Amino acid sequence: MKVKVAKKYGFCFGVKRAIQIAERNRHATTFGPLIHNAKEIERLQKDFDVSLSETLAQAQDSKSVIVRTHGITKGDLQTLKSQQIRIVDATCPFVTKPQNIVEKMSQENYQIIIFGDSNHPEVKGVASYGENVIIVAKLEELYDLTFSKKVALVSQTTKQPEQFGKIAAYLASRVNECRVFNTICNATFENQSAVDELSQEVDIMIIVGGKNSSNTKQLLKIAQTHCADSYLVEDENELDSMWFHNKTLCGITAGASTPDWIIQRVQAKIEQI
Repeated sequence: MKVKVAKKYGFCFGVKRAIQIAERNRHATTFGPLIHNAKEIERLQKDFDVSLSETLAQAQDSKSVIVRTHGITKGDLQTLKSQQIRIVDATCPFVTKPQNIVEKMSQENYQIIIFGDSNHPEVKGVASYGENVIIVAKLEELYDLTFSKKVALVSQTTKQPEQFGKIAAYLASRVNECRVFNTICNATFENQSAVDELSQEVDIMIIVGGKNSSNTKQLLKIAQTHCADSYLVEDENELDSMWFHNKTLCGITAGASTPDWIIQRVQAKIEQI
């Protein structure tokens, strides 16, 4: 069996930046998981004593707090700033962008539409910067809603551009003014495009990344449209040798929060199989 790696995969700019920030700030705590990869968070804790605070109360007990890559809510950030806590902001610039857009558009009395997962920390953070905010995970959720005359549309950074375009077109046909801001990350788009291409060539596809990572789950979803035998694993220990029975070409890609050392271990294990 041969192994082929996607043209684009793994760490994006924002994640690389956040990891570097964490490594420079030993003994700090991150407010929420820095990135959606448990193995890399364990490495940071072991090698750099960067702990994890799951709640605002836990973060407030620390002297130095790193804001996670996905950002936090405006209220939580203001609470931390009001206290004697050193704040290191590792929010990805591609996440800060929709935060700023939502805040500005709300000030100009636009109704805010966010294409994203309402339970995702990035979306919660972005939504907190606006008023009159609606969050939708798919086009169909818009059908029974009432809109203001002016709406502004942004997207969670890891969503698929095709779906975002459909939502934009729907809104544009139903309101007087629709401001559309493409806030989908380029790296996300490139990774999605690469897995779309590779999954059409192979007879098994392995996606490496965190099970709670939105962009990783998007890669799996895209791969499954072309390759039924597509699997998501967090590391090499989750590989099942039976998956590869009678397979001739295996494709590998990885989510934006997946470090190279995990990807390399997965590839090595597959090649042994």
